[in-house]
Amino acid sequence: MTLHKPLDALTVPDSAACAAALEVATAYCTPALLNHSVRSYVWASAYAADRGIEHDAELLYVAALLHDIGLAPEFDSHTVAFDEAGGHVAWVFGAGAGWPVERRKRLSDVIVRHMWDSVDVREDPEGHLLERATGVDISGRNADDFTAGFRAEVLARYPREGLADEFLACFRDQAARKPQSSPAAAVRGGLAERILATPHPLER
Repeated sequence: MTLHKPLDALTVPDSAACAAALEVATAYCTPALLNHSVRSYVWASAYAADRGIEHDAELLYVAALLHDIGLAPEFDSHTVAFDEAGGHVAWVFGAGAGWPVERRKRLSDVIVRHMWDSVDVREDPEGHLLERATGVDISGRNADDFTAGFRAEVLARYPREGLADEFLACFRDQAARKPQSSPAAAVRGGLAERILATPHPLER
């Protein structure tokens, strides 16, 4: 099944938390990582709409915009992987947004789980959607979930801006400093070959 709805049919929840998440991501992420974060929400939201997956759109958007915040130098932890660090930053963000503790924990969990090999949609629909969407955007895994026309429309509005080289450099740095981390496992598992493929699966 592939998506046929236009990009403009996908909406961002109108909430203070979503606006703040975009502001934070814009302030701390590079242009490439910011566009990656926005595209991750687009892929996740589009896939959910196409498959009829019920989810918390606000939670998904905030998680998508903040899922790589742990790669920003200001939040890069010397003790834990970027996904775990990002989960902690997100918990603090949720507290500032006035979210109850359980919702803050959900946000943190969704961000941490985006690096899992898979997330059960029945147990965590937002985690499932973000894990699948980031895989689409970074390595092109499951790119065929979307039509070539929709992929081209998304990339035209939110270009990759040299994401492959930048992202790989970040992961190699994380792997060197934190050899037991999820980025280290990804690098050992052939991340470079997948994300540097020419053309990228999203552009085929």
